[in-house]
Amino acid sequence: MKLVILGGGGFRVPLVHGALLRDTAQRRVTQVVLHDTDPSRLDVMRHVLAAQAQAHVGAHPDSLTPPAVTVTSDIDSALAGADFVFSAMRVGGLEGRTADERIALGLGLLGQETTGPGGVGYGLRTVPVALDVARRVRLLAPNAWVINFTNPAGLVTQAMQSVLGDRVVGICDSPLGLAKRAAGALGHDLADLEIDYAGLNHLGWLTALRRDGCDLLPGLLADEAALAAIEEGHLFGTEWLRDLGSLPNEYLFYYYFTRDAIAQIAGAAQTRGEYLVAQQAEFYTAVATSPGEAWQRWDAVRRERNATYMQETRENGVGDTHERSEADVEGGGYEGVALALMAAIARDEPARLILNVRNRGAVAGLPDDAVVEVPCTVDAAGPVPVRVSALPGHALGLVQQVKAVDEIVIRAATEQSRSLAVQAFALHPLVDSVTVARELLTAYGRRLPGFYSGLT
Repeated sequence: MKLVILGGGGFRVPLVHGALLRDTAQRRVTQVVLHDTDPSRLDVMRHVLAAQAQAHVGAHPDSLTPPAVTVTSDIDSALAGADFVFSAMRVGGLEGRTADERIALGLGLLGQETTGPGGVGYGLRTVPVALDVARRVRLLAPNAWVINFTNPAGLVTQAMQSVLGDRVVGICDSPLGLAKRAAGALGHDLADLEIDYAGLNHLGWLTALRRDGCDLLPGLLADEAALAAIEEGHLFGTEWLRDLGSLPNEYLFYYYFTRDAIAQIAGAAQTRGEYLVAQQAEFYTAVATSPGEAWQRWDAVRRERNATYMQETRENGVGDTHERSEADVEGGGYEGVALALMAAIARDEPARLILNVRNRGAVAGLPDDAVVEVPCTVDAAGPVPVRVSALPGHALGLVQQVKAVDEIVIRAATEQSRSLAVQAFALHPLVDSVTVARELLTAYGRRLPGFYSGLT
């Protein structure tokens, strides 16, 4: 099978490649094409993957032949005949990410790449590119499945579905990590439990974990020591989790503790995007200079990057400052979801995964065609959402408002409408003024004119 990775020069590509190396099934990915608009990053990633494959074969002499890896900056040749397309693009690059953070912070708002005004700005410049990719897939690989990891993942998935329908599926590792931590705290393997999780990408709640029909989550919420030991207990505080009666996705910290998050991000020497700009510039330069050390450098940088992920949420004053657990530092997760999704579809290996798909009645209170993040059953026919417990009013209201903003962003980007873009910013629950919404869009136009100057 042929897998195309869009954003193939990106730092996290070896995670997907590593999952492919560990796949021993007869029907598996044998050809990987990396596509990126930056040839120099592609060249570095080619060295990293070659070294990764060599290390894998050395450690597993009886392993299957690694997938053949090619690189290209020609998207049409990359997509032609693809079986799966993994979209991990970052439109605007890390410069765009730092704009998403700094523009909002400069106006006293949350500066984060997918949540709040930063997510709106990111979506406005990403949707046109994602739609162009979808149209190219429809023409050059009409039977391909698109696995979308491009952020804002739910919004971009919904936009691409307008062209490709249900053959676009969004993935994220956050819900899986949350469910694994909760299951572990309860002393269970996640595979033995039924997950009840609902919401949007980066905006969901784990409302139940059932074994043989019995919900075990109330037991965890009542156990102060066990609850305090998991990431969510540190992040939100055990009292707030018990008040909610559920475990929220880590990104809900930005909604529940907005002032705390802004203060931490604004008070740091650099934003997350600025940190990554420096770290990745050093990494790509080092590998280009010394390709023989590609794998060791990548692995060291990966661990450092994972250890500092969402650092501001661990210095928030809600609980004690803490470090990420070793399991979380090891990272990964989304590549496992991607491989399980591909295996379920290509080899008819049934799986139950948390995915971004069309609602189809799974979450009460949202339209059937709205992309939601819920547990799904997956087989050769693709994913089918599982109906989940109704969200409480406060959660459903927040989901409905953010989903409405997502839909306005898609319209604004498609119609190149400045008025709709202002609406998208203004109606987001983390933007507190129409005047500020207008200032946000003006600031984006000044800093990244190539992406916003066409809005009329």
